[in-house]
Amino acid sequence: MFEVRSYMLDVSRDRVPTLKTLREIVDLLARCRYNQFQLYTEHTFAYAAHPEVWEEADPLTPVEIRKLDAYCQMQGIELVANQNTFGHMERWLTLPRYNPLAKFPKGGAVTPWGAVKKFPTTLDPAKPESIALVESLFDELLPNFSSPLVNIGCDETFEISDVDEYLGFLLKVCDLARKHGKRPMFWGDIVLKHPEVISRLPKDLIALDWGYEGNHPFDRDCAAFRAAGLDFYVCPGTSAWRSLGGRVENMRENLEAAERAGRLNGAKGYMVTDWGDHGHWQPLAASLPGLIMGGAFAASGSKAAKMDLELELNRVMDVPLGGILLRLGTLYLRGGALKANGSELFNILANGHGYSRHPGLTQAVLDDISGVAHGCRIAAERYADHNDWAKEIVYMADLIDCACHRRDEGRLRALRDEHGRIWRLRSREGGRIDSLAKLPRF
Repeated sequence: MFEVRSYMLDVSRDRVPTLKTLREIVDLLARCRYNQFQLYTEHTFAYAAHPEVWEEADPLTPVEIRKLDAYCQMQGIELVANQNTFGHMERWLTLPRYNPLAKFPKGGAVTPWGAVKKFPTTLDPAKPESIALVESLFDELLPNFSSPLVNIGCDETFEISDVDEYLGFLLKVCDLARKHGKRPMFWGDIVLKHPEVISRLPKDLIALDWGYEGNHPFDRDCAAFRAAGLDFYVCPGTSAWRSLGGRVENMRENLEAAERAGRLNGAKGYMVTDWGDHGHWQPLAASLPGLIMGGAFAASGSKAAKMDLELELNRVMDVPLGGILLRLGTLYLRGGALKANGSELFNILANGHGYSRHPGLTQAVLDDISGVAHGCRIAAERYADHNDWAKEIVYMADLIDCACHRRDEGRLRALRDEHGRIWRLRSREGGRIDSLAKLPRF
């Protein structure tokens, strides 16, 4: 069993859950033996000094955070503050007030995957106003959390090429966290690319080793942090984002690899991450298999690989749809079109008519996938009148069906209507329009 068993939910890619939903998630985490909860935040906390950043996002308020913190304590769960403070600052840096703080004010950063960022993403460490902004955020955010920890992010700083420049700003952010009596944790991707600097990190800093594919080299990464004498968490994912129906087999492999490497290398924590890239289209049901199985790996170790996930899904959802949910989560495997950090079905739906799909996904294969999705939809509809999980499974099946028939205007029109109905089951209205805008039009 890992000392820290954490679940992190992205609340910054358009979808911000209602407080009722967050409490229900806490109940589920307690059932699955988690003892830590984080809400990944970029712009969705109601900072009094920065209203223009969150004004259309239905953010979490200080009062709500304090209520959630108290509820987590009742369930034996630690709610940890999580605010990105370096990269992933697009929602800030695209606004006129904050744009001068960007390293690349006009955008143009090239990612390791060859994409070019249209907008600025990273604070300029050389500007004193950058660290002053972080100080302002911490002053408002951190007093609402009883936990002695804070996740300061600092991942994917694409505009920063000098590791010393990166490290200098990271250490300044850590100092700000300590002023509030918080122990900082950070995403370890940047320093893992420059292992020579890991030994220079302060020993109270907790490293977060994230990786979301079944073959992620957790062993190598963990060894680097262990050798430096740092506490660290292994951070696999639910594989739900950018997938439409989940990537169940990748999820199993990813969770198991993280557990093994973390156990053998003495990881302090195991954190299951649940992201919402590109509009957070997937409902909570898509994340449920990874949430449940991740909790089992964190609490029970390698024997979690043999758990009856279908049975446990049935128990949690209170309807016999675990097998249906898992079946939707394997459709990404058909046609051999395997992609990192998402599924080809998602790419087809998200990228429009000009997208050149994988040659293995012929129309015959897509028709076959559509047929399976339709059967799953029919099975879930039997329970959809009285069960929100079933409603979400119907929606997941429709997402997949639309990917298979991308040019069908009737299907797309119905999907856009359904998006709003499913969104409102668990999420706040703010962000819905931004998410909807990322769905294809006809």
